Amino acid sequence: MNILETKNLTKIYGKGDTAIAALDGINLHAAEGEFVAVMGPSGCGKSTLLHLLGGLDHPTSGKVIINGQDVAEMTDDALTELRRREMGFVFQFFNLLPVLSAVENAALPVMLDGVKAEEAKAKATEWLTRFGLAERLANRPDQLSGGQQQRVAVARALVSEPKLVLADEPTGNLDTRSGDEIAGLLRDVGQKYGRTVVMVTHDPRIAAYADRIIFLKDGRVIDETVLEQKNGKNAEMVAERMTKLAN
Repeated sequence: MNILETKNLTKIYGKGDTAIAALDGINLHAAEGEFVAVMGPSGCGKSTLLHLLGGLDHPTSGKVIINGQDVAEMTDDALTELRRREMGFVFQFFNLLPVLSAVENAALPVMLDGVKAEEAKAKATEWLTRFGLAERLANRPDQLSGGQQQRVAVARALVSEPKLVLADEPTGNLDTRSGDEIAGLLRDVGQKYGRTVVMVTHDPRIAAYADRIIFLKDGRVIDETVLEQKNGKNAEMVAERMTKLAN
């Protein structure tokens, strides 16, 4: 079952002679439990695509369908509810609140949705424990490493039990070891917990953790490949594809 689907998704900025097509007729899908990476040269439309998938921007034409619902036809209130309950977001710079502990940061989405603090913290504790942070629940962000902060951010994205997680360069602010840990964690989110993950990344090593990679260039899907995780040369293959795209 496809949790996410786009149909001829197009985003044009400007008008007339100055019009620029950031996305030009994108058709893609992501199935339940699938980890999909989106790659392409700078300016290819990766970030624009993620914003449209998350309902953070409106397409010029085409459709974004999340769990059977056409995002473009939803009211603002319905879209807000969809983002809060059916979608989780992971950002490059963590976006944790510095005055809150790890468990309070992770619990925040469901608390804002009306869940009582005790229940929200219990849900957050469950996810943080799964991610190896059982001993860090009371720590504030400045008491955590970058990799630990991103684990808190992933727990926050999952605390509302969404079907879809959107990750925007989630390892871009981490060292190599921490980046690999977060990429492996996102793979587990799909394989172990059945969530659909769509990740934008520029890093072939990180993309190699995905089940499938979609390659963009000039706002269009120009290639995609299914990865076999037992293949130890996926990162090299992805890097070679990226080099060809850039030329």
